Amino acid sequence: MPPAMGGVKGGFSMEAASIHPHPARDEAAARGGTKDPAPGETARSELWKPANPAPLGLAGFAMTTFVLSMFNANLVSEKGAPVVLGLALAYGGIVQLLAGMWEFRTGNTFGAVAFCSYGAFWLSFWALEVFYAKQIGGNVGHAVGLYLWGWAIFTAYMTVAALRVSGAVLAVFALLTATFVLLAIGAVGPHTTVTHWGGYVGLATAAAAWYASFAAVTNSTFGRELVPVLPLGRE
Repeated sequence: MPPAMGGVKGGFSMEAASIHPHPARDEAAARGGTKDPAPGETARSELWKPANPAPLGLAGFAMTTFVLSMFNANLVSEKGAPVVLGLALAYGGIVQLLAGMWEFRTGNTFGAVAFCSYGAFWLSFWALEVFYAKQIGGNVGHAVGLYLWGWAIFTAYMTVAALRVSGAVLAVFALLTATFVLLAIGAVGPHTTVTHWGGYVGLATAAAAWYASFAAVTNSTFGRELVPVLPLGRE
């Protein structure tokens, strides 16, 4: 999941009525006026419940982590490493960041912090590899190691918070903490073998995240718990 970092490198049209369903009230609001909501509008607003964004965020995290970890574990040729960048930008970065923003709407502080942060992680990874890696002077390994240690610290305290979420989520964060620590040690060394270990643990992290995503989307779709996640008594 986290990087070994080798220095790799439309619009939609909608009808106006669908954007502004009540032009008269919009015009009144623009003039600073107020108008009572239309009959039933308040009830519809109170009944509307957003979909759970967690399966999407976990899926984006899992896939990007899986692909990068294959390279970190040296299971595929490092010449193909740039393939990670597209995933890091789109799925691991932007999509996961959006999932975090939607978690704010659902009132889930843990999910909002986690998805926004790791979405930002993947975006920063993409930017570092594409724009800034070649500009690092001095000991590159120490610089990358510092970057990874910072994420290890953040992930470690999120692991503590995950103790009140579920066993599936706790497994993701415990494994991710170990992944960051191993990759940080490997980068500072440099210790190639330790980086490979980090890649293997990263693969386990991806598998755990995919499982958590699978469980959430399946249980939601079927309307009952088919895939266990082991809730940990979050209140």
